[in-house]
Amino acid sequence: MFTRLFLEDSAERAVKTFAQALLGVLAVQGVTISTVHWGTSLAAAGTAALISLLTSVVSFTKTGSASLVEDTPGEHEA
Repeated sequence: MFTRLFLEDSAERAVKTFAQALLGVLAVQGVTISTVHWGTSLAAAGTAALISLLTSVVSFTKTGSASLVEDTPGEHEA
């Protein structure tokens, strides 16, 4: 299950999710860097990243990817 492709896909998704969640929380708080509630913000982003990793595990496919979408070679090429 834990192939290199799977680990790379999962890590990429988790990092992106963490960054997006952190930016979302900071935007909703509407605060400056000096007044951010870092503990709460990082906890929310970390929770989102954990959920992303769990989703990747559940989405594991025969191809070894962490995605439910099966990519057909050449399908997206111009």
